Amino acid sequence: MPKGIYYVPVAVNEPVRTYAPDTPARESLQATYDEMWNSTVEVPQYIGGDEVLSGNKHEITPPHDHKHVVGFYHEGTAEDVSNAIDAALEARTKWAAMPWEQRASIFLKAAELLAGPWRDKLNAATMIGQSKNAHQAEIDSACELIDFLRFNVQFMTEIYADQPISSEGIWNRMEYRPLEGFLYAITPFNFTAIAANLPASMAMMGNVVVWKPATTQIYSAHVIMQLFKEAGLPDGVINMVIADAKATSEKCFGHKDFAGVHFTGSTAVFNSFWKQIGDNIDNYRSYPVIVGETGGKDFVLAHPSAHAAQVATALTRGAFEFQGQKCSAASRAYIPASMWDEVKDYMQKDLESMTVGTPRDFSNFINAVIDKKAFDKITGYIDRAKESADAEIVIGGEYDKTDGYFIHPTVILAKDVKYESMKEEIFGPVLTVYVYEDEEWDNMLKIVDETSPYALTGAIFSQCRYSATQATEALVNAAGNFYINDKPTGAVVGQQPFGGARKSGTNDKAGSAHNLIRWVSPRTIKETFVSPTDYRYPFLAMDTFLA
Repeated sequence: MPKGIYYVPVAVNEPVRTYAPDTPARESLQATYDEMWNSTVEVPQYIGGDEVLSGNKHEITPPHDHKHVVGFYHEGTAEDVSNAIDAALEARTKWAAMPWEQRASIFLKAAELLAGPWRDKLNAATMIGQSKNAHQAEIDSACELIDFLRFNVQFMTEIYADQPISSEGIWNRMEYRPLEGFLYAITPFNFTAIAANLPASMAMMGNVVVWKPATTQIYSAHVIMQLFKEAGLPDGVINMVIADAKATSEKCFGHKDFAGVHFTGSTAVFNSFWKQIGDNIDNYRSYPVIVGETGGKDFVLAHPSAHAAQVATALTRGAFEFQGQKCSAASRAYIPASMWDEVKDYMQKDLESMTVGTPRDFSNFINAVIDKKAFDKITGYIDRAKESADAEIVIGGEYDKTDGYFIHPTVILAKDVKYESMKEEIFGPVLTVYVYEDEEWDNMLKIVDETSPYALTGAIFSQCRYSATQATEALVNAAGNFYINDKPTGAVVGQQPFGGARKSGTNDKAGSAHNLIRWVSPRTIKETFVSPTDYRYPFLAMDTFLA
């Protein structure tokens, strides 16, 4: 039991390394990348204290060189999922009873390991397995994950410190218990930090977890598990399974001890989860917690007063960093006619200067999309735009999958404000622009709000404060993360808690205490120091004039 009131180290955002030429950080990362590229990794399932090698091996191939094999992952079975649930439940008693400061120490140690000796390894795994350039890997798998670990510890203590008032002779306390049962985390390929944070944020609050990472992120997921084990995370607290997604979900959602799900992925999958949980609601011990961050069709709206160069830079970075494979990526833009030619010229120069290729070459800004399925979907939008009377390709449009899944940054000019690529989530390096007449500003606010079912991120650019205020109010429900004169990507833990509403999810704001409080079940404790011995209340006493 704690024997003091402890204050954790004050969380600050991890500085981003530049990896500029001739720096030790660049040379060290390149050397680690080369070593891992030329090695063969075997990725097991982590179930309890066992590293399970099923023998059912699948190749791990980098998206930017899909003929090169860097290793294999061992696919599991539904039985492995059941074993993972059992291992989690077995670990729960001791883990839930562990003093909070001991749990905090594990994740703070993981942050320090990642900030130091593990930084290159996780960055390189992300670069190889997910085709991120050095900067994108650094801000994701290093800095954002370090921030999640440090800030979540701080948020945890803030939650525990939130206590009720007490009347005279009474002590009221609030206890924040872990949820009863096990939790299920399903994570995407595109952010290593998200993949680690979803199970870690739940475990930090005393819960046990079954984690199903995306197989396209499995290399860095393996390193994450190694990192957590090195930091001292006990066996069974986080169990990583690599079984069929449908079978894994059926096992978890069908179990009486299922207590909650933490999900990042597609809206359609999240909708199916909600239905499955509803169908099983009578089987559970308690109502499960459902937290999800799903799709986005994120906008940039420029007012005629905006600076064209600023708008163009926001579009270039916001739409094409990490090949547009961010749920926050700028995907649709609304540009006033008076500004379009200038914005297009700036973007043309930017995109022509970008090189496309392997992340091993640090001069490449654009790398590969994650796999063939994504490549085919994204290029389908490009091909249809080339043939459509309602759209034209004004920049880019080239692609090639001979050696890697490379798609050049592409800008579509839509003549119809409801053209398909203005409405539908693409998740690739494709930006669609609609040019509006300057006097149509008021109407564009309505169109931006109504075009997409999503409400994740959005940005407006304006030098006119009246117009910025008008847009902020008109688009109040259109984005959970709203940006004024900035790109709609790059949320920082502790600064811009992340999440959207409508069909973009439950808006539980990763990177804040709002998310962590979903993973506890508060218990109010009232202690009376001197208990009453007479049931009678004063109002029952007889009036003196009637005595």
